[in-house]
Amino acid sequence: MLVKVLDQITDEDLHRDLWKLYEDSFQDLRTLAVQRHLLYRSEFDEVMRDSRVDKYLAFDDEGALCGVATYTNDLGAVPLIAPEYFEHHWPDHYAGRRIWYIGFVAVSPHAQGRQAFAQLVEQMYLVAATQNGLVGLDICSYNDDVRHMSRVFRLMISRVSDNMRFTRIDQQSYWLYEFSAAA
Repeated sequence: MLVKVLDQITDEDLHRDLWKLYEDSFQDLRTLAVQRHLLYRSEFDEVMRDSRVDKYLAFDDEGALCGVATYTNDLGAVPLIAPEYFEHHWPDHYAGRRIWYIGFVAVSPHAQGRQAFAQLVEQMYLVAATQNGLVGLDICSYNDDVRHMSRVFRLMISRVSDNMRFTRIDQQSYWLYEFSAAA
């Protein structure tokens, strides 16, 4: 397994392959999560060109692309989070640019259960850990309740670090009020 880190994706063939991997990895969330978890193609293209966001690419032993993740300590580059929240709660970390955010970790369906996910997460962890940093990410309730992703992240990082705390910092719930015809 090889992990490469790029600040921009300029190769059109690679860009197309990344989009397909991303879509294949997350397409089920379109009907499983209320909040949109998939970037539109134009948003994805923007992220791939944004040099503020590192792109972690995983390649299997045969050289085939099998995973991609995005990671940044420029919180202004992450749509739908409030950098001010992080600045308020962790002002020293924020001022020192020692807060990273994982935009997504996508592993192609044929490579799930292999080392790609672990390698991507561990590589990102090392960047923050060497600087006594913080790492934020969001996990929808489906991925947490069914796939146990918060537990997966916690277990993976605890294998390489004995001084990590994993804390839920926010939660959002969606409610639906339904009115039946009988009322």
